[in-house]
Amino acid sequence: MRPRSVPSKLVAILAFLALGAAAVEPAQAQSSAGVPAWLATHVGEGPGQIALPVLLRARALYQQKSSQGAVSNPCYMAMDATRPNDPGGGRFYVICEGAHAFRAMPAGHGAGRNLPGVADFSNGRRCARNFGNAMDSELTAGGVYVTSEAKTSFKGYYRVAGGQNAAFLRTFIQFDGEGETANARQRAIGGHASVVLKGLCMRKQPASPYANGEGLVPYGTLVDYAGGRSNGCTSWSASDIHQILPMVQNNPTTLYLYPSAADVTAVARAVAAGQSPARAGAYWNASCLGEIRAPRYWPKQTLEPLIAQYKRDHPAPPPRPIPLCAGP
Repeated sequence: MRPRSVPSKLVAILAFLALGAAAVEPAQAQSSAGVPAWLATHVGEGPGQIALPVLLRARALYQQKSSQGAVSNPCYMAMDATRPNDPGGGRFYVICEGAHAFRAMPAGHGAGRNLPGVADFSNGRRCARNFGNAMDSELTAGGVYVTSEAKTSFKGYYRVAGGQNAAFLRTFIQFDGEGETANARQRAIGGHASVVLKGLCMRKQPASPYANGEGLVPYGTLVDYAGGRSNGCTSWSASDIHQILPMVQNNPTTLYLYPSAADVTAVARAVAAGQSPARAGAYWNASCLGEIRAPRYWPKQTLEPLIAQYKRDHPAPPPRPIPLCAGP
């Protein structure tokens, strides 16, 4: 892959990447897997490293989309959802080969759901056992993605230092998928900050540009759930998304999210046969595999009818209006 010039708008992200990357001298040599020597120094399963199968998939996807003219971004992304969800570690990667920049950062995974009496496909905070692409499953689906538009929405106000109120605006980066992930847009799968407003109430503030027809705006408590789980989207810390957003806004790039459905199935079969995934030619993070024992993929053809049946048997109560805030 030929080095690309780096647009000025990416200077900030490259500086950010450099903070998390070891200083590596430029090198022209290629590793045995075709990975540039500087990048090969980041390959492994230790903290801040990327597993080789994940990197190879991400590079192949990026090179394919670049050659097709689908992306021209000098950076690409990868995620290894088999690794622990450790706020102090990293399983989401941004790689800019032309600038010899590599950064690993934390990212959340899909929480899944527990439907009592029907199916339990929920995930713990640290390691994900269940994966899938069903609507309303809140599961992560691995595979091919390309970033698309970014939409910023007002979520409400929250209290900041000095007793002042601040508007909470959260940006959502839409992902478009292919194959097993082709329904990413229908599922509203993308990336956003792991921050949410909880305990909402409505307060009179007619001068606010966000006030509704009655002059009311929502207020809540800002909660940072970095290191937690998501509704199936990729969630980053607030500081990390502020660096990722300038890189992908109006400049699509690729994301390979590991594991795919085939990977999950291969590892599950290896475990059932008493083999290690590596000996069976598959990859899974050893630490998480020890916790989950075996992963499971829930295809939409299997899971969506179960979710639909649960909804019919347990209809949601009528929506309740957000209450008015107590006090001034």
